[in-house]
Amino acid sequence: MEGEPCDVVPCSSVTVDSILRIGTAGAIWGLCAGPHDARKQGLAGAAQVAFRHWVEGLVVGICTLTHCGLQRYRGKSDWVNGVVAGAVAGGAIAAMTRSWTQVIPMACLVSAFKVATDYARAV
Repeated sequence: MEGEPCDVVPCSSVTVDSILRIGTAGAIWGLCAGPHDARKQGLAGAAQVAFRHWVEGLVVGICTLTHCGLQRYRGKSDWVNGVVAGAVAGGAIAAMTRSWTQVIPMACLVSAFKVATDYARAV
């Protein structure tokens, strides 16, 4: 199989795969850091794990679905897809915190990280 996953697999499958992968990583991190953070925020351990799992999975799902959808719609695999997908995911992160002054800076930051990871070369 040649090409990117978005070229051969439906966007919904790629999105679910990334949500499961990152959501699982968030759940594992939540299990490790949950007891410490739960005391600070007044949450039980299971609530902390669930919160981390859903937030990380949601953000990655938004980013993956946007990137894949744009790539299919535009018919191109270039940096523009990553910039827009990162900006949408960053805006979603900032919107969840309800700090509206942080929407544009967070969108720019996540967008830059998304493009950097898309085009990073393994050494």
